[in-house]
Amino acid sequence: MPFISVTVTEGRSDEQLRRLITELTEATVRAIDAPKQNVRVVIHEVPETHWAAGDVTIQERKAKAND
Repeated sequence: MPFISVTVTEGRSDEQLRRLITELTEATVRAIDAPKQNVRVVIHEVPETHWAAGDVTIQERKAKAND
């Protein structure tokens, strides 16, 4: 039973997240011949203030890019 866990920042529409689930499921079925009903997908949404690289949050990077 394939289990796919994806972490993204908040702000995507329900339609975008639904499309992501579909694409990941279909790719898994094609890649490893898994039965579609056995593919599990979980999406974790994280605020931009809770995701950082190099001690700079995504929100801080976006703010600096807009200056």
